Amino acid sequence: MTVDLTRRTLLQLAGATSLAMAAAAAARAEGMPQGGGPTYASRTPMRVGMVTLRVKNLDKVADYYRDVIGLTVMERSAGAATLGTAGITLLVLEARPEAAIEPRNAAGLYHTAFLMPSRKDLARWLVHAASHRVPLSGFADHLVSESVYLDDPEGNGIEVYADRDPSQWQWSEGSVKMASDELNIPDLLSLTNTRVADYAQAPDGLRVGHMHLRVGDLAEAERFYHGTVGLDPTRRRGGAAFLSSGRYHHHLGMNVWQSQGAGQRDDQTTGLAWFSLVMAKQDILAAQEERLRKGGAQVTALANGVEAVDPWGTRVRLIRV
Repeated sequence: MTVDLTRRTLLQLAGATSLAMAAAAAARAEGMPQGGGPTYASRTPMRVGMVTLRVKNLDKVADYYRDVIGLTVMERSAGAATLGTAGITLLVLEARPEAAIEPRNAAGLYHTAFLMPSRKDLARWLVHAASHRVPLSGFADHLVSESVYLDDPEGNGIEVYADRDPSQWQWSEGSVKMASDELNIPDLLSLTNTRVADYAQAPDGLRVGHMHLRVGDLAEAERFYHGTVGLDPTRRRGGAAFLSSGRYHHHLGMNVWQSQGAGQRDDQTTGLAWFSLVMAKQDILAAQEERLRKGGAQVTALANGVEAVDPWGTRVRLIRV
């Protein structure tokens, strides 16, 4: 397939007239003022495992993640679909055909961030997205990573990104430097053949690199996800906070841009049902469970870990794999 991958094409997909506009849209997605290898995210003591979404139109949404992101449909029924790559589950969709769409000013999902194994994979995916005329909502250089933003058919936010090598991340007094600069599209696309779309499916190393949530109060969210769950702050700015495990730039982003003052989520609406934080060692999981209980969190035992509920009703599962 021959692809018309000009700057104009990409800007049209992003609904922008300039790269600066696209970067500004991405800034809104990560809370930055305008203008490592991926495996690092998975070598930390805790990492994001998988995400479960409630959706109205199961077939339409499942097909989107298959066709646009390139995930493999591992299981599918009338009530649910399981998608992933290389046999690893990354996304579960639960059919809720009668559910209302979750309002954007409610607490819940801001975006799920799919981390490409390499910068070249991100370039290949961008050619794929352009060839299929996938609408984009922004793209930017965050210094620690390069990112493209889009939304699934029911408005669930998505980020597709590739990390820079961790040796290039700049830290100062426990805070990592991030920005939302213009993405150097020609330099990115120099890594692949822009005239041929060869991204047939997601690479085996694709993972959910981080989650970004809408919350009702930033300080309360930090008390839960830092004080109780145990993720470490890496940056706080402009109504958003970023946390991680093991000095990753962030496994979790949280913001109040649209959701300041939001109350309890309605679990009868669409959107994020739960996401998991994965630990490789039993002693880390045991310590996390004790921390949750001492912190007064609502905790439910699972076969391979525990589930806790944040102040707005979003469930997070801490599990061992």
